[in-house]
Amino acid sequence: MQGKGLITLVAIVLGLICLNELLPTWYSSKIEKQAAAVAGNDPVKYQKEIARLSKDTLNLGFTELYYSKAKEKEMKLGLDLKGGINVLLEINQRDLVNNLTNYSANPVLIEALNRTDQVQKNSTKSYIDNFFTQFDAVNKEKGANLKLADPEIFGNTNLTEIKYNTTDEEVRKIVKNRIELSTGTAYEVIRTRIDKMGVTQPNVQRVPGTGRISVEMPGVKDIDRVKKMLQTSAKLQFWEVQQIQEVYPYFQELNALIAAKGDSMGVAKTTNFENLIQLNTLKSNGVANVKLSDTAVVNKILSSPIAKRLRPANIKYTQFQWGYKPEAGDENNLVLYAIRGNINQKAPVDGAVDNAAISYDELGRVVVDMQMDSKGAKDWATLTEKNVGKPVAVTLDNVVYTAPNVVNKIPNGRTQISGNFSQSEAQDLVNVLGAGKLPAGAKIVQAEVVGPSLGAESVKAGLYSFLFAFAIIIVYLILYYGGAGVYAVIAMIINLFFLMGIMDSVDATLTLPGIAGIVLSMAMSIDANVIVYERTKEELFAGKNIKEAYNEGFNFSLSAIIDGNVTSFLTAIVLYIFGTGPIKGFAVTLGIGILMSMFTCVLLTRVMIFSRLAKGKNISVWTAFSKNIFRHTWFDFIGKRKYAYIFSAILTVICLASIATQGFKYGVDFNGGRSYVVKFDKPVDALAAQDALEKQFVNNEGEKSALDVKTFGTDNQLKITTDYRINEESLEADQDVENKLFTGLKPMLPANASLKTFKGSEDAPFGITSSVKVGPTVADDIKTGGAMALAIALIGIFLYILFRFKRWQFSTGAVASLVHDSIVILGAYSLLKNVMPFSMEINQDFIAALLTVLGYSINDTVIIFDRIREYLQDRKALTLENLFNDSISSTLGRTFNTAFMTFLVILAIFILGGENLRGFMFALLLGVGFGTYSTWFIASAVSYDLLKKKGVEGSAKGMQDHKKPEQKK
Repeated sequence: MQGKGLITLVAIVLGLICLNELLPTWYSSKIEKQAAAVAGNDPVKYQKEIARLSKDTLNLGFTELYYSKAKEKEMKLGLDLKGGINVLLEINQRDLVNNLTNYSANPVLIEALNRTDQVQKNSTKSYIDNFFTQFDAVNKEKGANLKLADPEIFGNTNLTEIKYNTTDEEVRKIVKNRIELSTGTAYEVIRTRIDKMGVTQPNVQRVPGTGRISVEMPGVKDIDRVKKMLQTSAKLQFWEVQQIQEVYPYFQELNALIAAKGDSMGVAKTTNFENLIQLNTLKSNGVANVKLSDTAVVNKILSSPIAKRLRPANIKYTQFQWGYKPEAGDENNLVLYAIRGNINQKAPVDGAVDNAAISYDELGRVVVDMQMDSKGAKDWATLTEKNVGKPVAVTLDNVVYTAPNVVNKIPNGRTQISGNFSQSEAQDLVNVLGAGKLPAGAKIVQAEVVGPSLGAESVKAGLYSFLFAFAIIIVYLILYYGGAGVYAVIAMIINLFFLMGIMDSVDATLTLPGIAGIVLSMAMSIDANVIVYERTKEELFAGKNIKEAYNEGFNFSLSAIIDGNVTSFLTAIVLYIFGTGPIKGFAVTLGIGILMSMFTCVLLTRVMIFSRLAKGKNISVWTAFSKNIFRHTWFDFIGKRKYAYIFSAILTVICLASIATQGFKYGVDFNGGRSYVVKFDKPVDALAAQDALEKQFVNNEGEKSALDVKTFGTDNQLKITTDYRINEESLEADQDVENKLFTGLKPMLPANASLKTFKGSEDAPFGITSSVKVGPTVADDIKTGGAMALAIALIGIFLYILFRFKRWQFSTGAVASLVHDSIVILGAYSLLKNVMPFSMEINQDFIAALLTVLGYSINDTVIIFDRIREYLQDRKALTLENLFNDSISSTLGRTFNTAFMTFLVILAIFILGGENLRGFMFALLLGVGFGTYSTWFIASAVSYDLLKKKGVEGSAKGMQDHKKPEQKK
């Protein structure tokens, strides 16, 4: 065959590249296994053994391997396989706008910002676009006629490029560009911080078109530390501090107000505010010393609208801020400070730090020495001169680290931060300050945390499902196709090797859905071989010799293989564009798998087969068992289409009725909320757990938050979902939810259980094994993105089929079958949401499964359409109905074999792949079954009816009906 040498050369070069890419993964794994064998479960001994083995090198001639370098280049494992955290950070857009307006207090601006904050909760547009819309609306309502270039809006020294005559349209472009630059700055700062933490293989990416940054850190265990590092803006501020005598009269009035209107403030009328603030233990220039357990109540009181309206003029703009942590010797209390604010809440000193370092004070306590930048140093000198003998607070992200009295003016910008630090806390603070400040505050709007133990279980489950599925495919191919099946297996193994090597070379991350994608791509890759072998069998039955039959088999199958793989590849592209996190991993794996299968199964297999045939050796394409299966099978598909229409119509009505009346069970990524998987050391009752937790998750108005508790997989594991405090993205809110979760479940945990072990201990047989948090704004974006992904996939498939087959009737039939499949799967998830013993949530994984089904189903349809197109040219004597029936019947072997093998593979993953993949795989199981049915009875039937109406039947007028399928000649 032509091009044999080139194909062989490409395969060899590609193989060597993949080998070079995969060797570091093999070597680092080898070293770690040796270290683990020596150290056992002793982490200290393990690290020492790793250090010893790291000195060794392995010289392979063409490359030299050593552990530290191999570790850097090894294949990345996603957090679902390794444990860790994946977060979506959002830069506070309001802060950016405030900064660009130089913290203007213009009422039109403030009203527009307030409205934008509300609109943004349910909008998929960017914050700045919504702001411009709201600004125009408020401007018109108030008759202010303000231009965006006005000095009180954007025409200030922070945006020197804006002049008094700059048009609104030009200002919009300038502001958008500045915000984009600020997001880029935030990305660089975040990446620098992560580098300083020494995390192995972090993945930090900007999300295009948003102010968001995606951060994945596999293997990280101290989740709270990571969250704090990521969200700290490093915006160091210095404020004047108000003393107790200035605010005490207000506290007294609050006490009386609570007794009268406590219910409206979210607290009991019997609450004694003066007792809560413990003035008798006051210290450190604070205005209250509050028990840790009472801080939430104090926050609730001080932030209530009634309490704010009660404030006298001297504390109208006061900010009440907590100390960084309890002071030494007083571990159960937290100091509350009264920070003297102003109308725009701009700090007197607000500057970045040039450098920071750990030091020690005269008592040997850990402190942080720092040098401010030039502007900060100048403002700091002014503030200290003004407040000699008075306290000044040093705050970082609205938390007071220290509030000492000023002894004298500090002219050089040098200062010291103390805060009862541990060595690691001080080092984190130095790292944060040293990496530079974020242009605005950052908040985690989406987070996924997976414990290391769950990651290890996922690896095991993924490996088992992979090996079992691999064995199924090998046995079936050889049993059904004999010698040709052996070549298909060889091609599949080479395809797998290339797939893994290319993933490693492009720095792709392997995830649990990615493993599912590998297994699925294996099943889909053999589809090309099945198409070729089934066509080769037809040519052999038509009397061709073995060489001619294989040649015709490859030639006639090429267009069908290309069409099928292109449509599947289109869905992988859509998944990659609209998916996030693990779904992107699935899309990358599937896409690379499809491309590699085109090379290995179409080109490389052909080279291997014809090389053997050239030597005069035979390659069987069937076994005694499979030779005559489907050979004489013929079915009147078109004649029975009305029964299929009735069945599908009834099924569609049932599904749509269920969707309309029962709806779906949405996951947190569609609804917003927090979801936790909690493991126990014994079986636990989900209803009892729900009753206990309902008492904990109560909002400020005393209302119970939405709560769902279900058994997850085994009877000692629960999945708990709640929307409690979901509008708050702070670390404090996350910790509050985890505390309440622990408090509610404590009676079901071991007697020695602590909050620390519950939140994540690798060795404990209980606790949180994974968690997901999705803010409401992100949830709206995900829902919109999912709908767009489905719509774009359908439109793309319609256009491609139209382009390839030149008839809109084929495109319409194909899309009709895909819509049918989608409705059936959606209906099943609505009907069975409370029946199945596994998760039937509509979430990102489900959308990925649905798109995968569309790609798979259209693959089947394309094969039949390709045969119809061929028969329209070669069998003009046939009526249109018999032409369709012949086309479908002649491809039954291919359709059945692909569907059956794919079904078995997915079933293996469904059973063995772990609880996290069951909902995903169930959608695929439904998709394979109904996708095959709809290919025969919906896509083909609809196309037939549309073509018949168009008059294609008329071309066969006067020709006798065909009663029996003819053999291919």
